[in-house]
Amino acid sequence: MGRQKRVGGIVEEIDGGVAELHPDDGRPGRWTLLVDGYPQSAVDLDDPRRLDFEYMRRLASIVDGVAPAGTPLSVLHLGGGALTMARYVAATRPGSSQRVVELDAALIALVRRVLPLPRTADIRVRAMDARAAVESMSGGRFDLIVADVYRGARVPAHLTSLEFLTAAAKLLRPGGVYTANLADGTGLAFARGQIATLRQLYADVCLLAEPSVLRGRRFGNVILAASSAPLPVAGFARAGAADAFPARLVHGEDLDRLVAGARVVTDAIATQSPAPPAGIF
Repeated sequence: MGRQKRVGGIVEEIDGGVAELHPDDGRPGRWTLLVDGYPQSAVDLDDPRRLDFEYMRRLASIVDGVAPAGTPLSVLHLGGGALTMARYVAATRPGSSQRVVELDAALIALVRRVLPLPRTADIRVRAMDARAAVESMSGGRFDLIVADVYRGARVPAHLTSLEFLTAAAKLLRPGGVYTANLADGTGLAFARGQIATLRQLYADVCLLAEPSVLRGRRFGNVILAASSAPLPVAGFARAGAADAFPARLVHGEDLDRLVAGARVVTDAIATQSPAPPAGIF
């Protein structure tokens, strides 16, 4: 198919399917990325701190809480998309060193061409499978790992296991934070398994999600955060409550009850996250 222009947008074949970049006619500099019809990222080139997708705002609340405002961080992003979170970190924490791992080289090229990164930002992007990249890196390099990897709107199975999460944990500095964007539906079986697995590796784990998602009323995003040190959960809770689509923080005994009976996920039993219901997007 090659590159095609639609009214107000670009459609282009990438390694993993078809990517669409659509500008916002009412807000210059704002673009939305879709892959195979699924919304992936929204970027405001004029103000990277402005995040339109609520799950991005939840991830941003983790970024905001892991260190004092403005403090540079060393960050590993697993999953690139339109590089929204890397741009956010660069805008809110100048001087940060960021590494992005994105499997789709053609997607990286498209995003770089149409939505160039700030020249002053230390953001390096590598085309590679996230697990292979994690297992090839030296330990103790990062203050924060942001995992947001999807293939066909589902988290790949090989990025959900104890073996993978153990390798990722070794990349964090003492007290570093691992955070992940998941999507789940009724019963939260997938998210519960991920929490049980993270609890094998980290002393403190929490969850952020909209109440309707927690009650199993709808399919939606679940944000997890984990650390060997106490998490700043009060700040996470305030940010979630103040959002236009408020999120509830689940932690401590409440998380114990949510996860009760969930099985630790290993490579032998790992599955991809559930598919979104038809028509949800």
